[in-house]
Amino acid sequence: MAHTILVTGAAGFVGRHLLTLLAAVDASATLIAWRRPRTAGRAASASSASALGAPRVQWRDVDLLDARAVSRAVADSRPTEVYHCGGTASVGDSWSKNYGTLRTNVLGTQHVLAALREHAPRARTLIPGSALVYKPSETAIDETGTLGPVSPYGLSKLAQEMVGRAAAEQDGLSVLISRSFTHVGPGQSRAFAASSFAEQIARIEAGLAPRVLSVGNLESRRDLTDVRDTVRAYRLLMSGGLVATPYNVCSGTAHRTGDVLEGLLSFASVAVTIEPDADRMRPSDNPLLLGNPSRIRDAVGWVPEIPLRDTLSDLLEYWRTAIRA
Repeated sequence: MAHTILVTGAAGFVGRHLLTLLAAVDASATLIAWRRPRTAGRAASASSASALGAPRVQWRDVDLLDARAVSRAVADSRPTEVYHCGGTASVGDSWSKNYGTLRTNVLGTQHVLAALREHAPRARTLIPGSALVYKPSETAIDETGTLGPVSPYGLSKLAQEMVGRAAAEQDGLSVLISRSFTHVGPGQSRAFAASSFAEQIARIEAGLAPRVLSVGNLESRRDLTDVRDTVRAYRLLMSGGLVATPYNVCSGTAHRTGDVLEGLLSFASVAVTIEPDADRMRPSDNPLLLGNPSRIRDAVGWVPEIPLRDTLSDLLEYWRTAIRA
């Protein structure tokens, strides 16, 4: 039987790393990668992304909000596995773009699942959810933790998860669910704290910015996992996870944002001044976001392997290379 793996949102941060992993470990599979239809402003980045995994990756431009286009694309490929990484990922932007966030993450997911129900009902499908579906807690959260998102993004991910669970429980689709905590690494958008710090440091080192680094809340603590460990968790869940069962993807260790900044500065070649920026402060910021990884460890044997210091070093080097280019 043909083994075809579909990755939606494949040109994004997580999708690119997932494709790299799948291309390396599953030589027999056909890899289908969806990205948003190109615009003039995106042509260069999309072209660059399409080189990843070549020549094995077959790229398709598919708008998740176009139900007919999604259905046609699924019918053409008949995937046996689907990693639905497509959607809106910015928590900060979700406050000003709440309609678009909800529409893309929820309706886009509904379109994918409807197409699978019709054309590939036996496919195993992983929906990478978010730990931001949980109510803020002062202790580590396991999968039985109280749900209560405090951002439009978190609300959209909870609704997305509910759509996935309904497809599993009512329609019999094999839908797997992760609740991923913060993941970081090379290639991440500068809209996220660690990547923003690294990009600013690289620009300062290159003489393209004054030696002042703008920061938001440095006291929040986050459970951080390298994105390359995160996508490895997704692959293990695809093989051995239980349907309609949420799994935290996390390290079980919280890191203060200010300590992450200090870690990046330890690799910097110049001294900088830290300057708070009110525009970088998020409303309803969780003081602590910490997960309990016991369930995924016990189910599929996943544990993070990449030390945070290595992640930060790779992230800074990514931005140095990007800025030189």
